[in-house]
Amino acid sequence: METMRLGRFAIALAALAVAGTACGEAPALRAGASPAVPALNAAEAPLLPTDAIALPEFDFASYRELLGQLRGTPVVVNIWASWCGPCRIEGGDLARASKTYGTRVQFLGIDILDSRSSARDFMREFGWTYPSVYDPTGEIRDRLGLFGQPITLFYDASGRLDSTWNGPLTAETLAERLDRLVDPAE
Repeated sequence: METMRLGRFAIALAALAVAGTACGEAPALRAGASPAVPALNAAEAPLLPTDAIALPEFDFASYRELLGQLRGTPVVVNIWASWCGPCRIEGGDLARASKTYGTRVQFLGIDILDSRSSARDFMREFGWTYPSVYDPTGEIRDRLGLFGQPITLFYDASGRLDSTWNGPLTAETLAERLDRLVDPAE
């Protein structure tokens, strides 16, 4: 008798789950899913995420293709991970800088060797509104010949690497490099 009640209860729960899905519940609101965060982007490109926390998986070829699509716009690429202590030091400064320069400079994060859920929590904690891509193996960093994280790459509008910064950025260094990208005559 008890087994029969449990069986009916399980069937009722399954029916409710199916009904919730069939009634058009938004995917972002399902248990465990993250609501979209519109990305503050300075450019449009087919590979550039428009949801700041989507974290699409990228490999080195995808990264190079995206950089090519962004030619004409200065780009700041920050290689980071949620478990990286020095990344936490610069997290707030990157958020503020992207809000100040984000319509003139394309910010892009590369989350490496991480889990998407931890990365999204990190991005929310620091209020990042620029997109990041997900590189679970660190291939992009490694193929660029870089070691450690955080590392920040500054590309001018022509796509040329202007400078590289290893370690956490200070607000002053970040502003100086961004000003140079926005107004290269200075």
